[in-house]
Amino acid sequence: MKTKNVPHPIPYQGSKRNLSAEILRYFPPQFVTLYEPFAGSAAITIAAAVNKLGQSYHINDLNKPLMDLWRAMIETPEQIASQYAALWKEQQADPRSFYDQVRSDFNRLGRPDLFLYLLARCVKGSVRYNAQGEFNQSPDNRRQGMMPETMRLQVMGVSYYLKGRTTISSRNYRDILDMATPADLVYMDPPYQGVGGNRDSRYLQNIQFCEFVQALEGLNARGIRYLVSYDGRTGDKTFGKQLPAELNLTLIELYAGRSTQATLLGRNDVTIESLYLSPSLADELAHAPIVYRYTRGEQLCLMEGRPQ
Repeated sequence: MKTKNVPHPIPYQGSKRNLSAEILRYFPPQFVTLYEPFAGSAAITIAAAVNKLGQSYHINDLNKPLMDLWRAMIETPEQIASQYAALWKEQQADPRSFYDQVRSDFNRLGRPDLFLYLLARCVKGSVRYNAQGEFNQSPDNRRQGMMPETMRLQVMGVSYYLKGRTTISSRNYRDILDMATPADLVYMDPPYQGVGGNRDSRYLQNIQFCEFVQALEGLNARGIRYLVSYDGRTGDKTFGKQLPAELNLTLIELYAGRSTQATLLGRNDVTIESLYLSPSLADELAHAPIVYRYTRGEQLCLMEGRPQ
């Protein structure tokens, strides 16, 4: 899988960019549309498009300003890149005060260019909102955000791979799952689980564990192929609730590297993220010409090595 030169304009915390090559190894050889109901930075969709997997893509996220930004980057890349460049240059006199003003303007206007600037400048690329739904993350005062020319290349890159092939929406994830057929593929990275750090708390009132499990049961009944990035662990600390065995999923454990916090504390703890494969996908891969040496329900830890 191609891992270099994959465009990545949004430095979202919790993005699966670094794991995309491993996750794509569990994609089926053929599918029509890739659905990402919790798209976020859309790292998996972008990686799939770069590697020519799938014919079309559907990215969805409950965060409507984020999807408005994706629409601008995919459909009008030159315009959004130029707007970002103008904001980046205007900040030079007083970056902190300028950031605060842009944040205030974004909460009032919701413009995609303002959001892109905030994402490029905010601490750790972490999206945070207050109780009123306003973006309230602070800036990283050590840096001024991605250079305009670099951002332009990233934005033009995602447009090149996704324009004309991608549907963009901001709907309930269950509406998106209803669209999938057995010829398609669904990748899910729900925003309230996993080990990726802060998640958008606005999802909590809309997504519950039992509801999500029911949605997966429905996909199983329809024979839909899907993958779910869900829980994980760092050292002896676990994150999130494991998906129930009754779903008959295959668990793959992905080595996500040494924990940043552990490094600061002088420990060697590594982060392991869980990837679940649906029954129909696991069955298909078990008979694929590529070597996948596991059976449904078997746990494979990639940290311990895997067939090449």
